[in-house]
Amino acid sequence: MSASTPPDRQWWKEAVVYQIYPASFLDSNGDGLGDLPGIISKLDYIRSVGATAIWLSPIFKSPQHDMGYDVSDYRDIHRPYGTIEDVETLISGCHERGIKVLLDLVVNHTSHEHEWFKESRSSKTSPKRDWYFWRDPKFDADGNRKPPNNWASIFGGSAWTYDETTEQYYLSLFLPEQPDLNWANDEMREATYDDMKYWLDKGADGFRIDSMNLMSKHPDLPDAPVTRPDAEFQPGDKYFASGPRMHEYIKEMREKVIDKYDCMTVGELGFTKDEDSVASYVAKDRHELNMLFTGDIVDMDFGPNHKYERDDFRLSKLKTITSRWQGAMPKFDGWNSVYMDNHDSGRSLSRYGSDKPEFRKEAAKMLAIYLGTLSGTLFLLQGQEIGMANVPESWKIEDYIDVEGLNYYNSVLNKRGPGADMSDIMREMHLKARDNGRLPMQWTADPNGGFTTSDKPWMRVNDDFDEWNVAQQEKDEDSVLAFYREVLELRQKEKDVFVY
Repeated sequence: MSASTPPDRQWWKEAVVYQIYPASFLDSNGDGLGDLPGIISKLDYIRSVGATAIWLSPIFKSPQHDMGYDVSDYRDIHRPYGTIEDVETLISGCHERGIKVLLDLVVNHTSHEHEWFKESRSSKTSPKRDWYFWRDPKFDADGNRKPPNNWASIFGGSAWTYDETTEQYYLSLFLPEQPDLNWANDEMREATYDDMKYWLDKGADGFRIDSMNLMSKHPDLPDAPVTRPDAEFQPGDKYFASGPRMHEYIKEMREKVIDKYDCMTVGELGFTKDEDSVASYVAKDRHELNMLFTGDIVDMDFGPNHKYERDDFRLSKLKTITSRWQGAMPKFDGWNSVYMDNHDSGRSLSRYGSDKPEFRKEAAKMLAIYLGTLSGTLFLLQGQEIGMANVPESWKIEDYIDVEGLNYYNSVLNKRGPGADMSDIMREMHLKARDNGRLPMQWTADPNGGFTTSDKPWMRVNDDFDEWNVAQQEKDEDSVLAFYREVLELRQKEKDVFVY
């Protein structure tokens, strides 16, 4: 913002968004799993940190093959988390405290247990057949059945799943249990918009749109170029990311849903980081999205072919990425999202700072200053405000539970053979596995960090909870928590300096 230009003030620009991973936040009933009542009980704490909005990772009904990113009903709640009434209580409780509520909108794909998909797979003549991508198999010279194209799944293997019912394949870019929706189908889009309006009418204040730019694929679904000669399946993002109708769909969503409410949108932008592409989504005159997650920050230590390949963090790279987007957004009148952690990444403290005891507090405070002084909408992941760290290096593969990391580990182990040295993969998983960002919140020094009274939390709690927890830091004026509160308070007081 230039000194002579007054800022275009919007609540979503000035927001500090606190991301909550429901399974790991707080268990209120002792079943080992976090839930909505647990979140409701901590709203005063969330507000005290300095948050003015929360982003709830998926809470909708789901068989949980990918922790809720496989939705089986967009108008119901995953029962172990609570009920629709709990969501209504949560929204009203947030609004009473001046906190906005963002929901995770997962509409590139559904669960294979969604009624839409059940009907679609029932028959080739089903009215919902075209709501998903169905294709005939190919056959090699020996008559062996093959997928319709050579795309690799993002989680490994083929991006296609064979269905015996109609002897066709369906597209599933993530897991076989996550069939991709066909956004070219008008009826499917209208049904999705109706589901969005259902939650906005209940008081939700916006959406984080998962895998946003995968919703438009190349209509011919062609084979991907062979860039990995040793692999059967190839990265197909050239044809499934930011496809030809992507902007049409976002503009339509904006016109039919978003513009009817005072709500916020942030899209997850995968496989695309060039400035022109980003500008095409968030430049003010495009009238599409408020902001994007481009992923540069959380994947700057990824290897050339996969996140679990080694590429050490370099400060110069962080500086380059930061300068790039802080400078680029004003050029096209766009808006930045500012973040370092999320549910799909390792903790920034462990990756880009240091979680060694002698440096941990100072490193966490340093990252707080970095985030708190950048222009844009600031996002924090639960636990970031107390300096939560990655899993200990002593944890074995049996302690990891996330499907993405385990799939990759097992694929490498299968290539190397039983008993192979996997220390290089374990090093990268310690730094980058999604488990790190999903560890249960550390509230107290009680067993399991006060997250649950159960002896069996859904996921192992980090070993350091007795020293690094909210209760301990509430009593320490020099704690990471106290420092975050000071930084965020200053950010809100001096919005023109730090936010705009």
